[in-house]
Amino acid sequence: MPFFDNGLRFTCRCCSHCCRIEPGFVFLSHADLTKLCLWFNLTEDKFLEQYCRMVPYYDGTNVLCLRETNAYDCILWDNGCTAYGARPVQCATYPFWTRLLSRKFFWNNEKKSCPGIASGKLWTKDEIMNQLFLYEHNDPLHFSKIIREGKIIEN
Repeated sequence: MPFFDNGLRFTCRCCSHCCRIEPGFVFLSHADLTKLCLWFNLTEDKFLEQYCRMVPYYDGTNVLCLRETNAYDCILWDNGCTAYGARPVQCATYPFWTRLLSRKFFWNNEKKSCPGIASGKLWTKDEIMNQLFLYEHNDPLHFSKIIREGKIIEN
């Protein structure tokens, strides 16, 4: 039985801590990439060149990820998210991520860096499970996939 059967409270306080200060990875799926390209009115090639990098993934492959600044801020952060309306699923589903929901200890520990956890809106178990589903089924683009003319081509 999940510890969040009775729901969890969370409302983003726009502190931007999850977007800045510490190193991290924002993995991008093809859907994320498409939304961001439309948001910034850039071709995929231009967006990849300007905002992305390849990083090692859990399975040993390399995947597409947003860059960070030298200060560990997300490349899309500039006194707030410059792509909030098209932010990646990983960002939009925070803090309802697999690891944070796996044990109450992890959820409570995350409160140390996120003032929105345990305050504000009460999310139902169904709402949380929906966010978790979106997070877990948003597969990042792997290095073996090349994007050409808006289409993913397997190597």
